[in-house]
Amino acid sequence: MAKLKIKESTVAALMKAAKPNRTTFYFDDELAGFGLYRTTGNTGTYFAEFRPVAGGAKKRLKLGRVGTLKANAAREAARKAIANAALGTDLAKSRSDERASLTVGELLNLYIARTRDKRKAATADGYELIVKVNLVPHIGTAKAIAVTRQDVQRMHSKVGSARGRYAANRAVALLKAAYAWGNKQGYVSDGINPASGVDRYKEKSRERYLTSAEMKAIGEAMIEAETVGLPVNAGDAKHSPKGQRVPLSPHATAAIRLLMLTGCRLREILHLRWSEVDLERGVLRLPDSKTGKKVVFLPSAAVEILTNLPRIGAFVIAGESAGTKREKPRADLKRPWRAICKRAGVAGVRIHDLRHTFASVGVGGGLGLPAIGSLLGHTNAATTKRYAHLADEAARRAVDAIGGEIAGALGGK
Repeated sequence: MAKLKIKESTVAALMKAAKPNRTTFYFDDELAGFGLYRTTGNTGTYFAEFRPVAGGAKKRLKLGRVGTLKANAAREAARKAIANAALGTDLAKSRSDERASLTVGELLNLYIARTRDKRKAATADGYELIVKVNLVPHIGTAKAIAVTRQDVQRMHSKVGSARGRYAANRAVALLKAAYAWGNKQGYVSDGINPASGVDRYKEKSRERYLTSAEMKAIGEAMIEAETVGLPVNAGDAKHSPKGQRVPLSPHATAAIRLLMLTGCRLREILHLRWSEVDLERGVLRLPDSKTGKKVVFLPSAAVEILTNLPRIGAFVIAGESAGTKREKPRADLKRPWRAICKRAGVAGVRIHDLRHTFASVGVGGGLGLPAIGSLLGHTNAATTKRYAHLADEAARRAVDAIGGEIAGALGGK
């Protein structure tokens, strides 16, 4: 065992000397426990050596390679490790624990598995997509106990730039929930949650309602789509001949009409089975909606749509696999909805906005917020409060009407 003053110049001279015929250790002549070793391949590595407070054999903590880590930086790292050991903190054990700990991706997968057991499958599917697209590419392979708030903040910024503010915020929210659950399960130390305190983007609530004119235009576009078909430039068929028209499936237009007439969520209509339709009583009996078991009352127009709709397979809205042994519900309505909106000249309307429109028409027609919440299947009254301003407008119109009649009577009219 040799001793020397470990500094940049002496280490450089040592590494230029003849290669040793075996691994050789050198210790600093000032800081006990600080040293470096040089292998036969002429690789030098700084280390700190100490004995734990609890006793036992000495431990050696690798600090970094010569050439990558400066001698002064290595000295400070060694001083810290030796001091922590004297206080009972074993950095070598901490590193070992870190290597053995779960990665962020593994923690998230465990949380999703738990979610799949406790909540709706659709919720877990949504979480899986967030993890796959937004979290794993940035921090998925990092050890869960080693991730910092700065790491999460950088991930949030990158996802926000690439996929939007909403996606970035949802990624942080999911990560925060997974860590909170991991704390309780013992997968990460209690109190460790790098997603806590991350600055998120401000979100503006999107409440788009169709006007009467827009609803009329959409209705006319659907009639055209069902009869003569829509021009190819109204959808996504970019390579079709000019002048060609493409009819839409009656099941696609029926789904859109049912969404507008019932205020149901998209999956509630696309996953609806004929066995859940009671035309005689004019109701849908959903066994497992987002908020649990649910009864949907049908207006006569919706009953007529369902009565005339061709029955192909188990699902009301027939998909590509309708009537086969491996039948699945239709996945979405993006293409037909986009084509109809383009033909109708209606912009900036999502499928979910049809649900908002249903509520707005109801409020405008005099229904109170509790009644609207019941029709939409809201379990939390706060969710329905987004329509409070519409209720205020309806109340103002009613007051004007009442006031006008009373004023007329007072004026002898």
